[in-house]
Amino acid sequence: MKTLVLAEKPSVGKDIARVLGCRSAGGGYIEGSQYIVTWALGHLVTLAEPEKYDKAYKSWDINHLPIMPKNLQLTVIPQTSKQYKTVKDLLHRKDVANVIIATDAGREGELVARWIIEMAGCRKPIKRLWISSVTDKAIKEGFQNLKDGKLYVGLCDSAKARAEADWLVGINATRCLTTRFNSQLSCGRVQTPTLAIIAKREEEIRKFMPQPYYGLMADAGSFRLTWSEGGNSRCFDKAKIDGILAKLKTAKEATVAEVTKTIKKKYPPKLYDLTELQRDAHKRFGYSPKETLSIMQKLYEEHKALTYPRTDSRYISKDIVPTLAERLRACSQPPYGRLAAPILRAPIRTNTNIVDDAKVTDHHAIIPTEQPADIRSLSDRERKIYDLVVTRFISVFYPPFEYEQLSVRVKIGDASFNANGRAVISQGFNAVFKDEDDDEETQTLPAIKRGEKLPIKAIKSTEGRTTPPSPFNEATLLSAMENPAKYMETQDRNLADTLEKTGGLGTVATRADTIEKLFGSFLIEKKGKDLFTTSKGRQLLTLVPKELKSPELTGNWEQKLSSIAANKLNKNDFLQDIRKYTTQIITEIKNSTQTYRHDNLSTTKCPECGLFMLQVAGKKGEMLVCQDRECNSRVNLSMNIRSKCPTCHKWLKITGEGEARQVVCICGHKEKYEAFAKRKSETMSKREVQTYLDNMTKKTEPANNPFGALKGLIK
Repeated sequence: MKTLVLAEKPSVGKDIARVLGCRSAGGGYIEGSQYIVTWALGHLVTLAEPEKYDKAYKSWDINHLPIMPKNLQLTVIPQTSKQYKTVKDLLHRKDVANVIIATDAGREGELVARWIIEMAGCRKPIKRLWISSVTDKAIKEGFQNLKDGKLYVGLCDSAKARAEADWLVGINATRCLTTRFNSQLSCGRVQTPTLAIIAKREEEIRKFMPQPYYGLMADAGSFRLTWSEGGNSRCFDKAKIDGILAKLKTAKEATVAEVTKTIKKKYPPKLYDLTELQRDAHKRFGYSPKETLSIMQKLYEEHKALTYPRTDSRYISKDIVPTLAERLRACSQPPYGRLAAPILRAPIRTNTNIVDDAKVTDHHAIIPTEQPADIRSLSDRERKIYDLVVTRFISVFYPPFEYEQLSVRVKIGDASFNANGRAVISQGFNAVFKDEDDDEETQTLPAIKRGEKLPIKAIKSTEGRTTPPSPFNEATLLSAMENPAKYMETQDRNLADTLEKTGGLGTVATRADTIEKLFGSFLIEKKGKDLFTTSKGRQLLTLVPKELKSPELTGNWEQKLSSIAANKLNKNDFLQDIRKYTTQIITEIKNSTQTYRHDNLSTTKCPECGLFMLQVAGKKGEMLVCQDRECNSRVNLSMNIRSKCPTCHKWLKITGEGEARQVVCICGHKEKYEAFAKRKSETMSKREVQTYLDNMTKKTEPANNPFGALKGLIK
């Protein structure tokens, strides 16, 4: 008898098959003497659309709502039905005695496999492969330590509960909003609160009233002194500062009142989880969260250089410690060899900043695998992400950055002035990489003693204005999604704690998709690197029930989903509450007295139905989409490109088609595409430019397709 191994993707399945000695390739599987390895293509099975329960539901009608099937049914995804049939046939082969689930080790990975097994009607014994990397060593060790599938029934139930709850709320709320206001309006428990967070920041910026503030600075020759009173160097009373300056106008010296020397240590940053990596990649390279995840996935699956990317932990567990030396050796090729060598020369030391079993959830932090990476085979983007992870990994084994902090307080007349400086004692982990976020005062101070007189060359007033909070960009929005507690109106500490423990809004794996959905639904737009709500997004927030706009809903759900995973709450009890809640929000939307108005109508008529089209700003450029939610028509107007204007240095766009293609800037700069391509030939390949053009004309899912809006609504 044989064992069937079900992986999530072909690349992982092929790696497992090779390690298990499976050599005979079939259509969608690889077979050996003991094992048959097959794979999904992501999800092969999903929850059925409403029309499967009643053909009348194919038409979006507000009178059909809420749609509440007694039991939600599964359906095979048409695009991957061939592979599903292959897996189903293998599950029912008479010589297959049991099944090993080898999909991604987490809640959603569990759902991928369990839905397939359930849809196929397979009742054979199940084992679970739970690994964090797909190197040969990790796979071998995983198969030596297989888990009983019964241990993951709770995790499976929580995954099913999450999916069914999202279906009930998402399908009904989206259909109700769309039909009630005759426009494609989707909402969900993650994407809508995320939209609300952006809108709240915009409101804070809009209401912010800048205030001028004043201060004093004294020139002591080789260093500067800053006026301070009560520990504050800002004063909002100009007359007060002017008065102090008038008194000190003739001052020629200062008396040192206090000198403080403190030895300080700055410890290395923690290892990467996915969100932290996405933030750094955006700040350093401008990559979107989705781009970073895609690059990480290749480094994990194809190159096997890094461990599982979809992790929310920044620690490793004790069982990883014996492998650290091997991992350091694996990434010791130039330029990392000289950095890893000092660590490998002595026994590797760890601490609770690195190793903490209690803070490792499904997977440990992202770290290098024991398998050396072929740096030459990595693309430029892959190399950059690999570099971030490897340098961070090496740095945590270095000692802290040590320096002597010198603080000086002087008196000039009756006024107090301060100066701060430091002297480096040991570079520590800074030897691995320059700490770009270091905001310590770094001016060098001479040897100074208490009571000493310092010459003062000049004293002058300074002024500035308070600034509003910055708009969100994709990096800072990830942080807000990860820690949304301050955006909650409730003071319930338990809910806030749950959101913190469960990773906030969405998961590390789904936040990037949520941001992309907000762009794709034209609810947010990008101006430079900053994110702003569109008119459609702002109007949607006035139409959506209040609870759906708050992170509290996710907090409540995650509390209950955690209880289901721990076998402390019945899945059906949770879903019964969700049904009641869905009925409540549908009633609220139906009874709404609000209105929705398109305020971005263009003068261009739709080539399909003749209605005036809407001009929208997508993430990749501007386009026209038909205002009719059932019409599929869209026309591209321009495409953003990663190249700056030679005149004003703002981002350029490509407009037009064929011979009429132009590269334009808002400052008025224009040039023919051919001239642009020639000018950029040294810094931007024709292939890269062509990729942008291909994206402009690539056939994508219509923006106003109401059914398309339902795909992954809440994730």
